[in-house]
Amino acid sequence: MTNFLFVVFKLEILKEIAILKRDRYRIFHENSYYFRYLFKKVEILLRLFSLNEMRESMEKKQLKREITTFGALSTVMGTVIGAGVFFKAASVVGHAQSASLAIFAWVLGGALTICAGLTSAELATAIPETGGAVKYIEYTYGKLAGFLLGWAQSIIYYPANISALSIIFSTQLINLFHLSANLLIPIAILAGTSITIINLLGTKIASLVQSTTLVVKLIPIALISLVGLFTPGQVAVSLFPVETTANTGFLVAFSGALVATMFAYDGWLGVGNVAGEMKRPERDLPKAIIFGLLLITLIYALINFVFLKTLPIEQIAGNLNAASDASVAIFGPIGGKIVTIGILISVYGALNGYTMTGIRIPYALALDNLMPFSRQFQKLSKRFVVPYVAGIFQLAVAIIMMFFGTFDLLTDMLVFVMWLFNLLIFLAVFILRKREPELKRPYKVPGYPIIPIIASLGGIFILVTTSITQPILALIGIGITLLGIPVYLVNKQKMKPKT
Repeated sequence: MTNFLFVVFKLEILKEIAILKRDRYRIFHENSYYFRYLFKKVEILLRLFSLNEMRESMEKKQLKREITTFGALSTVMGTVIGAGVFFKAASVVGHAQSASLAIFAWVLGGALTICAGLTSAELATAIPETGGAVKYIEYTYGKLAGFLLGWAQSIIYYPANISALSIIFSTQLINLFHLSANLLIPIAILAGTSITIINLLGTKIASLVQSTTLVVKLIPIALISLVGLFTPGQVAVSLFPVETTANTGFLVAFSGALVATMFAYDGWLGVGNVAGEMKRPERDLPKAIIFGLLLITLIYALINFVFLKTLPIEQIAGNLNAASDASVAIFGPIGGKIVTIGILISVYGALNGYTMTGIRIPYALALDNLMPFSRQFQKLSKRFVVPYVAGIFQLAVAIIMMFFGTFDLLTDMLVFVMWLFNLLIFLAVFILRKREPELKRPYKVPGYPIIPIIASLGGIFILVTTSITQPILALIGIGITLLGIPVYLVNKQKMKPKT
């Protein structure tokens, strides 16, 4: 089809050039708009030519299988480890109201994440298309379901992440330099705006920021964990029995703590995307997921153990500066400030990662004319070739969220909404095993059907308990997601040819 269009437009251009040569004086003086028309044809021709070249190149080339087990392990850890571990301790401990239940929630959250990663990786290898989870859901449930995930990512997931991390960045900066609390929102807006501008200046600059902060973010984690473990603490931590002193009861306390950990483990859904480039995905991928996420779980449990032995529970619960306070207690005032600066850089890096990825989602939907005002969202900056309208839109939604949501509220909402779709992904493994048994699967979930069942039950538990304990948050998340249905139907109707 592309070759046919290429030939048609080539003939059209040749025809227009002939007319231009014949009547150039009259055309130039009487109809200057003609040139815009001609240049538009040239632009379309060049785009088609690029698409044709890209398609032929992709047909000739395949991804090289060069990633080893260690490479995949590094990818898993780099994707999942983020800034969440520094700040979700406040929420986890606040819900748990005991050291034993808090650590138990981190460990169980890691185990659930391992089952989730092992399950979703089967779809990543069976449906190795650009678009990841959107394509898995679209393949299994249809285009509307796939669009709803893209819609939820565009309106809730990425803006809420950017908003929450901007608030955290502002909170840490205010604490570090003892600034006025009234500057919380202005600094958060400045953080979100600055990182958006960096991304609008081109992918190279954004990638450089990401590469730099990727290394820096591991330094505070290593310092707090290793030094803090061997530093005498203020509190004697008891891990058994697993219990709580919360007035809400064990189940509510545990469910709140578990949901809070999920933000720190966020990122596991992308670990299966490297399967197509692995030497032996059927052997190496489960190893990378299991050992990578086990190591992350150990790190998260260890750093939270250090927090709990360094600070009293009352000082951690609800305190977004708990990591900074623990750093000061371990390293002293100057050392604590240095570690806090490292945490700030880690947060800024996470903010950059979500901004860089999030901008592409509404742009991709707009290319299929599925977003409202799709023509606007399709626009790329001429110099940097970045979807700047999508970037501005994402920032605007994030700024609005800053005025209406706290860090915990925003992160809990995005976790709830994404786990709606995570559950659909887990169930898709069962559906496709039955519907398409011959589908090529380079990797299959080990321990099937036990592992997918555990992942699915974990997803149901998170969704049900959040709906019970935070019904308004759940209703808002579901409502905004379902708002995508009329948007999808209206845009599909517009795309139908008029008769």
